[in-house]
Amino acid sequence: MARRRGERTPLNAEINVVSLIDVMMLLLVIFMITAPMMQGGVDVQLPKGEARALEPKSGLVVTIDRKGNVFVDETRMTFEEFSAAYTALSEQRGKRGVYLRADASVPYGVVARVLGVMVKAGTSGVGMVVEPEKP
Repeated sequence: MARRRGERTPLNAEINVVSLIDVMMLLLVIFMITAPMMQGGVDVQLPKGEARALEPKSGLVVTIDRKGNVFVDETRMTFEEFSAAYTALSEQRGKRGVYLRADASVPYGVVARVLGVMVKAGTSGVGMVVEPEKP
């Protein structure tokens, strides 16, 4: 089993797939953990309450931030623009539901005005989005 002088051993030209699989699994786990945190939108501090989880992108989401600004999905509107455009937006979205997200510090009167526009447009059910209570 002695090697001759000057003779080279053949190179192993195979790709090590095990380390590639390890890296891919690590990336998959990272993306699975961070994907639920990637929900975009307007930053509001929701009130606490008991509720089921909101199904993402299941309907029209109307948001009122702490300054009283109204957003439809992520598009900012004045209250007057919202009043004028809501009927068309709700008809365009169909019967997939309407969800109202309001910051906990928003006065009730602002929320009531937005709800009034929704009821006037014929929306029968509005889901109020709250922060789930921690056990």
